[in-house]
Amino acid sequence: MGGASIAFRIGPISVAWYGIIIVAATLAAGYVAQSEAERRGDDPEHVWNAFLLCLLFGIVGARLYHVISSLDYYIQYPLQVFNTRAGGLGIIGAVLGGILGLWIYTRRAKLSFLHWADIAVPGLLLAQAIGRWGNFINQELYGYPTDLPWGIYIDPMHRLPEFADYERFHPTFLYESLWNLIGFGLFMVLARKLRNWLRDGDLLLLYGIYYPIGRFLVEFQRPDAWKIGTLATAQWISLAAAAICAILLFLRHRRAPAAPNQVPGSSS
Repeated sequence: MGGASIAFRIGPISVAWYGIIIVAATLAAGYVAQSEAERRGDDPEHVWNAFLLCLLFGIVGARLYHVISSLDYYIQYPLQVFNTRAGGLGIIGAVLGGILGLWIYTRRAKLSFLHWADIAVPGLLLAQAIGRWGNFINQELYGYPTDLPWGIYIDPMHRLPEFADYERFHPTFLYESLWNLIGFGLFMVLARKLRNWLRDGDLLLLYGIYYPIGRFLVEFQRPDAWKIGTLATAQWISLAAAAICAILLFLRHRRAPAAPNQVPGSSS
């Protein structure tokens, strides 16, 4: 497994596979959200009106998270902050940035943020499943060495110094991609089968439980993870997010009987 990072060239301009994958992932998220909006009786134009804002904030958040996680390197080479061709986008930052972008849009458009966040969630999981393959192309964010048949070959130039003599490693990108793909299918079913139980914002809270569980487990296989104490930073964030979302979900359904979702797109 593996491959060149450049997909093709147009004169002096080279187009990286990483960029193509990110574009494909975001477009997939947009089309799924459009389909969900139509199914719920909402105006799908809002999806594409919010799209660029969410994308912009998502990219900024993703890069900022990565830069903070490798701050010593970027202090030494500050201009590399703007070099995203080789990767370096943190999904946690991307999600938070995208959520902020959606919140800003819904505030301006006088729409329910929670309602539209629920519309976006299934597509977000699909985008994450697709986007993780960019790590495969760049041979980054792989796990510990392994003899398992699905281990991936990593070129010597991309191996961590302590594992220079090993060839095959856990494909952590694949583990997370599969987790997100399963989540995409699960949330598409939940949005339909539990529509009379779910309130606006419930899918967002369930996402805040589901994705962190997978991320927490995958991080145990990441030898180069940004750590605080004995756990990776992403694991601490995952624990906090899952706990907060679980508590909020429990409290909002304990206080009052379940009710159908609000009127589509109503203000909050």
